[in-house]
Amino acid sequence: MTTTVAAPAIRAKERPGDRVFSSLTVVASSLILAVLAAVAIFLVVQSLPAFVAESDAFKGDATNFWSYVTPLVFGTIWSAALAMIFAVPLAIGVALFITHFAPRRLAQGLGYVVDLLAAVPSVVFGLWGISVLAPTVQPFYNSLTELFGWFPLFAGPVSGTGRTILTVAIVLAVMVLPIITAISREVFLQTPRLHEEAALALGATRWEMIRMAVLPFGRPGVISGAMLGLGRALGETMAVAMVLSPASIISFALLQSQNPTTIAANIALNFPEAHDVGVNILIATGLILFVITLAVNSIARYIVGRRKAFSGAN
Repeated sequence: MTTTVAAPAIRAKERPGDRVFSSLTVVASSLILAVLAAVAIFLVVQSLPAFVAESDAFKGDATNFWSYVTPLVFGTIWSAALAMIFAVPLAIGVALFITHFAPRRLAQGLGYVVDLLAAVPSVVFGLWGISVLAPTVQPFYNSLTELFGWFPLFAGPVSGTGRTILTVAIVLAVMVLPIITAISREVFLQTPRLHEEAALALGATRWEMIRMAVLPFGRPGVISGAMLGLGRALGETMAVAMVLSPASIISFALLQSQNPTTIAANIALNFPEAHDVGVNILIATGLILFVITLAVNSIARYIVGRRKAFSGAN
């Protein structure tokens, strides 16, 4: 009886460059984790006085930290959710047009233009929202209230300046549009060519091919791109602070002059005048925003991790 001895595994000789590169990647990843941990520790330590602060330390009618931060959390999530309602369908449509409908030259030019939107500073979007968008949509808001004022979202009185939470949502939608469009475009381009050709060969129209082959393949990528855009909308500061007429309220009305503000905008507007425990209160609201953003990004990474890679061969 003979026994077969397994041959020893042959390992390639490790070169000095490989060792250097491996060490650099470990250092870089460790540095990122260390910075994230340092930021989290700073926020937690500086936020502790805010949780036990007296009621007179808070502005408005708030009696404790949680009554102070609740309207801010609502405004942050509400404005970002409205922005996603506008941005996601438009981003998917632009991505599909670039990848499957537009001529090659037009698609390249349009892709560059969309990508350039991400390079525009947020203060420019804020100026555009105040000077151009708000005066333009204000008459439209009046019409909405006249036609649908019975619905709570469009209840009056309408803001005379057009600086409402709906205007902020439109500005945020334009700001996050490049992120969602770029990711969706790259995912749609990765759709296996054989799947598209098989659908067309079976008699499907171009839209049916997109609906049966492209969209199912790109759904996880689109969702993750939307989550990344949501993280950008949650943390936006200057555009919201410039456009919005803030108030510490919880209201779903879209067209009124008093609107819930966001955490980031509240910090930017109040930090120059804050002192003593007021600084700790603003840092504590930043901790809440940090937790919300971290949760959104974690969900995005989870969705990306669940995506099963496949090719036209399987």
